[in-house]
Amino acid sequence: MPGDRVRAQIGKSKRAYAEADVTELLEPGPDRIEPIAHHPGAPWQVLSYERQLETKRQQVDDALTRIGRLSGYTLDPIVPAQEQWRYRNKLEYSFGTDDGGRLICGFHAPGRWHEIVEVTDCLLASTKGNAARERVVEWCRANDLTAYDRRSGEGLLRNLVVREGRRTGQFQVRLVTAPGELDRDGFVTAVADTDTSLLWTRTDALSETTQGGQTELLAGADRLDERLGGLSLSISPEAFFQTNTEMAERLYGVAVEFAGLTGFERIYDLCCGIGTIGLEMAPRAAALYGLELIPEAVADAIENAKRNEIDNAHFYAGDVRLALRELVDTAGRPDVLVVDPPRAGLSQKVVRRIIEASPQKIVYVSCNPTTLAPNAAQLTEADYTLERVQPVDMFPQTPHIECVAVLSR
Repeated sequence: MPGDRVRAQIGKSKRAYAEADVTELLEPGPDRIEPIAHHPGAPWQVLSYERQLETKRQQVDDALTRIGRLSGYTLDPIVPAQEQWRYRNKLEYSFGTDDGGRLICGFHAPGRWHEIVEVTDCLLASTKGNAARERVVEWCRANDLTAYDRRSGEGLLRNLVVREGRRTGQFQVRLVTAPGELDRDGFVTAVADTDTSLLWTRTDALSETTQGGQTELLAGADRLDERLGGLSLSISPEAFFQTNTEMAERLYGVAVEFAGLTGFERIYDLCCGIGTIGLEMAPRAAALYGLELIPEAVADAIENAKRNEIDNAHFYAGDVRLALRELVDTAGRPDVLVVDPPRAGLSQKVVRRIIEASPQKIVYVSCNPTTLAPNAAQLTEADYTLERVQPVDMFPQTPHIECVAVLSR
């Protein structure tokens, strides 16, 4: 943590940086506090929240100046999280076995894919979300189900995904297993209620993933309803949705503000997912065009436009690298382009496609400042100016930070 004096073992060493493992904490920093819970997903809980915010804002500035070699932009004060604990609307748990052979459910220990740290009260999840997980675990134990072992290929239980509609009270519980059999009726009786949908995904993937496989609806609705801002949303099981509902409203509000819409703009929303950001902007613009690689997410976006009676939104499935040129040819050049890429950021080729599309303004929603920085640097080389960056703390007790950047041509 910032301010610590430690003894460390250097691992990977590069010209510009090195990575190290702490072997001994010699002198704790002045902002260290006692942890609340033994939780692999909350490594920064030993740092006061005020210092977390300072450090995250500094990380954004450091990435832009050191990696992107950018300057002249305005870095706004970080927006603090509304809730410091129990803020996540989605948790992905893993099954494992403790030293006594007992089935457990929790998270991977840092750096140890084969070791699971059991949680019985996850402080990042709501109390109802915790209760849903525990019902599943108790039923699995009672039925002598075993955790899947990636080394031997034996066992059934792989992961458990618990998703919550924070504004609707709905839950979506998805059990991910290796190929095999499950007592469907018993599972439904033990876990389902009027607000909980149950899904079962079977996968033979070698890696640990909750994506893909064959999913079967066991009880309830196949989609989760949620409200965000003024939107009513429908979310399919594998679709991406920001995991902090309350702060997603703040994040998207910043994106809308930075777009500076007057009602006459043509907007492109790249990596649009289920359409959330674009649909927030569409009523303030002339037309919205969304591009997304995953067809199921595009189906969600189209459904969400219909349920919110937004008729100037158009969504298409396609790879941005290939589809953006065609979209420009058919829809015309965008005035404002919004992009919300995954942690890896945008490839240089996608950035070149954006430059070819020649929007007047780019609103970049980033979950990783170290990939925002090189993308923004490439754009500035093409006569765009990075004007303003707004960090938003979506994930207290972790090092992760979201931010919104606006670039103008």
